Amino acid sequence: MIALSLAEIIGIVGGQPHDIPDADRKVTGPVVIDSREVRPGGLFAALPGERVDGHDFAARAVAEGAVAVLAARPVSAADAPVPSIVVPDVQAALGALARAVVERLDATVVALTGSAGKTSTKDLIAQLLRRHGPTVWTPGSLNNELGLPLTAMSADETTRHLVLEMGARGKGHIRYLTDLTPPRLGLVLNVGTAHIGEFGGREAIAEAKGELVEALPAAAEGGVALLNADDPLVRAMATRTKARTVLFGEAADADVRAENVRLADGGRPSFTLHTPTGCSEVTMRLYGEHHVSNALAAAAVAHELGMSVDEIAVALSEAGQLSRWRMEVTERRDGVTVVNDAYNANPESMRAALRALVAMGTAGQAEGGRTWAVLGPMAELGEESLAEHDAVGRLAVRLNVSKLVAVGGQEAAWLDMGAKNEGSWGEESVHVSDVRAAVDLLRSELRPGDVVLVKASRSVGLERVAQALLEGEGEVVR
Repeated sequence: MIALSLAEIIGIVGGQPHDIPDADRKVTGPVVIDSREVRPGGLFAALPGERVDGHDFAARAVAEGAVAVLAARPVSAADAPVPSIVVPDVQAALGALARAVVERLDATVVALTGSAGKTSTKDLIAQLLRRHGPTVWTPGSLNNELGLPLTAMSADETTRHLVLEMGARGKGHIRYLTDLTPPRLGLVLNVGTAHIGEFGGREAIAEAKGELVEALPAAAEGGVALLNADDPLVRAMATRTKARTVLFGEAADADVRAENVRLADGGRPSFTLHTPTGCSEVTMRLYGEHHVSNALAAAAVAHELGMSVDEIAVALSEAGQLSRWRMEVTERRDGVTVVNDAYNANPESMRAALRALVAMGTAGQAEGGRTWAVLGPMAELGEESLAEHDAVGRLAVRLNVSKLVAVGGQEAAWLDMGAKNEGSWGEESVHVSDVRAAVDLLRSELRPGDVVLVKASRSVGLERVAQALLEGEGEVVR
C-alpha cells in the first residue's frame, strides 16, 4: 500500500483515535481482514463474520505487527493497549481508504464485469499487462465490496496498471464499486444467466452490468468502453457511455477480432488475432473455445494500453491459469486426465466446459478413452433452475459425452432427468447423492485415456471429487 500516516487515515475514514501514541506513524504494510494475514507495518480491519468477530482478534493482530486496528468500537487487551481507529462502519471505511489510495496512484485502472469468464479474463489481462509494467490485479474472485478495496489498497507508487474484477448480485452494486475505484477502461464480457434468480431476468442483468460503462470518463478524458460485439445486450451498452467504444469478438465489425478459430492439441484454441494495427497468430495453452472471447477481451485492453499485436499474441500464447479450480487440467500417471473446473458454475460456463471436455476427449477416444462430466447444482437460478439444469443434461447427450455423473439433490436429479429424457441414454447418466458416492463410482470405473470434468457452483464443494481422484497419483499438470 502507499504509505499513509495514521493521522491521514483517521482523516480519510472520519474515525476517532483510541490508544494511538503516535499519529505520525505510517502504515506501510497490507490492509487485511484476516488476522492470520497480518504483516509488520500493516493495518487490520476488524469485521464481524458469520461465526467470529474480528474485534476478538485485534490484540493478536497488533502483536503480530499491525500498526493499528480499524474497528467499529474501542478494543482493548488485558496486558497492553490496542491502538485503534473507531469508525461507524468498517466496510465503508475500507472503501473510503481504497478510494484515497487510488487517487494517489499514477496507474491506469481497468475494470471488468460479465456473467461468465470474469476471472479467467482478468487473469489473462494481468499476464499481458505485467509485461508492460508493474501490475496489480484481483486475486481469485475477490470482486465484491470487500475484495475490491483490499486489492486496490495493495497497489503502491510503482503500480502502472490496476486490474479490478467487479461482480454484482443486484442493481447498484457495480456503481458502488466504480465509486470506490473509478476506472478509465471498462470491459463488459457478456450478459448471461448467472444470478438470474436474484436479478429477475437478463435485461435486468444487462442494466446492472452496464453501470460500469456509465461510470467511465468521457472519450476526451481518456475513457474507453470495451464491449463484446458478439453479445447484443453488451453491444447495446455503447449508448450508455460517454467513453470511446471499442468492440471485440468474432463479428466482422469488431475492432479486435479472431479469425480462423480452430481447436488443436486436445482442445487448445488457435486463431488469427486482428487489431487496428495488424494481425498475428495465437495458440493458447488454455483449454476450450470459450477462451477465445476471453483472449480477445484481454487483447483489446492490452492494445489500448500500448502493447503491439505481436507482443499480445506471444503473451496470450504463453498465458496460463492463475486462479485455482478453473479448467485446471491434470494428467494422472495412469493416463486419466482430471479437469477441475469446480470453482463456480452457471449455464453459460457449464455449456462451455462441456464443449471443452468433448474437444479434449477426442484424442483419448481414439484409444478407447471416454469423457466423464461430473456435474453438480448451479445456484441462484430462481425459477429458471429446473429448465437450465434440464438443458445442461440434454446438452451432455447431444455432445456425446460418454457418461454424466450428477452429484447432489434436486438440481442434480434435474440434470440426470434432462440427459435421460433427451434420448437414448440409460446407464450413461447416473445420479449420486454426494461427493463420496461420486468418488467411489469413478475410482471403480475410470480407465487410461479417460477425461473427467468436475464442475458445479462454489457452494457445492465439488472440487473434493477432483482432489480425491488426484491423491497419490503422481499427477502432472499440463
